[in-house]
Amino acid sequence: MISGTRQRINYIVGDFLSTNVAWFLFNIVRFHSIEEVSVQFDTLADYLGSRMVVAGQVLFPVLMLGLYYLSGYYNRVFLKSRLQELVTTVASAFIGSIIIFFIVLVNDTVAERMFTYELVLFLFVLFFLCVYCVRFGITQVASHNIHRRVWSFNTLIVGASNSAVELEKRLRSMEKSMGFNVVGYVETCETASPRTLNLPVFQLDNLKKVCAEYDVKHLILIPHRHGIKATISLVNSLFPLDKPIYMSPDLYHLLTSRARLSNIVGEPLVDISCAEVSQSTLNIKRMSDIVVSFFALISLIPLFIVLAIAIKKDSGGPVIYKQRRIGYHKKPFDIYKFRSMKVDAEATGPTLSSVNDPRITRIGRFMRKYRLDELPQFWNVLRGDMSLVGPRPEREYYIKQIVARAPYYSLIHQVRPGITSWGMVKYGYASDVDGMIARLRYDLLYIENVSLLVDLKILFYTVHTVFTGKGV
Repeated sequence: MISGTRQRINYIVGDFLSTNVAWFLFNIVRFHSIEEVSVQFDTLADYLGSRMVVAGQVLFPVLMLGLYYLSGYYNRVFLKSRLQELVTTVASAFIGSIIIFFIVLVNDTVAERMFTYELVLFLFVLFFLCVYCVRFGITQVASHNIHRRVWSFNTLIVGASNSAVELEKRLRSMEKSMGFNVVGYVETCETASPRTLNLPVFQLDNLKKVCAEYDVKHLILIPHRHGIKATISLVNSLFPLDKPIYMSPDLYHLLTSRARLSNIVGEPLVDISCAEVSQSTLNIKRMSDIVVSFFALISLIPLFIVLAIAIKKDSGGPVIYKQRRIGYHKKPFDIYKFRSMKVDAEATGPTLSSVNDPRITRIGRFMRKYRLDELPQFWNVLRGDMSLVGPRPEREYYIKQIVARAPYYSLIHQVRPGITSWGMVKYGYASDVDGMIARLRYDLLYIENVSLLVDLKILFYTVHTVFTGKGV
């Protein structure tokens, strides 16, 4: 079985070499087509060996690799959609050609400007054909090996019922394999007759250890016989394993009112471990998080110093307050904030703040009004714990209370939590669990509508909230 990392390297190396070939062929045509270039160099060999062309032969393929990454092409390397592969390659080639036009070709001296546009079109065709042919070949080999069961991914079926046994039989008997190599079942509530179970049955409590021992890549969830609430509780326990979780689309539709199929040939299963969002959006969103948080941390240093001095003078104690929160795929992390409450604010245990909370310091009230206490979270964003926009992360103490009343809360762990969110914009801070549940509606709406445009809108309203002092 080939690893995902090795397959990703195959695609990256293939893209780099094919882009190099495309750029090399384009330079040959450019030399013979543009008089300014052919006059400057005596021979084609002199032109191709010039410092400018050699540098471009390295830099432009690297630039294109950056575009390919942002397109999300390298995120999922197995069982790719052929249509999506075609569309992604066309889009990347088009955008790359436009960028190169403005970097290199826009200043070319030609008799007619239309000829430059024809060169750009030719470059686009070269990029597309060279890259797509290599990609198609790599994808074809991978799909062939998976469908013929040469390659497979160790999979556990979470549930040991008769339905699980029937699913395993269907997966095993398919003419074209989906790549699931079921290595066992996980007992949840009911167990099929021992005579029908032809694979090991593992306990849910030992699932992390079993996944490591059997090198499990995928999980398929069978609905709990006690209903949706129990099923979502199972989902909640599987998220920390950080593996794709599949279930039938009809059940997913009941959970979210929205079903999305990833395969129309084999067994209909949907991946519920990640939100319904394009891979390009995820990559651009993450790149934006890194760039914005980096420059924010640098530019806000003077303000950080002023706030640190003010906090020290106002109440002494530490300037930064650290608190354990639950993030993406239920991974715990430490969130950082400027301390806005007294040092012993939670001496008696976790307690949510209220509007006139006496624990809030004078400078803390000012910071919370303008949400300045949240600024250190740019460090969490830079580290990858959080995003600029996403559902607000909560503490495990409150998550247990929320899940007991609203089990679908678990679904917000499909995305990274954020400094700001749709819930924060529409609802604001929550002073009790009821408020958290009310705010949850907006966070779930966000997950169903994740896009760069929605993020920009939320950021716009957050900035408005900050400048108008409506943070509390």
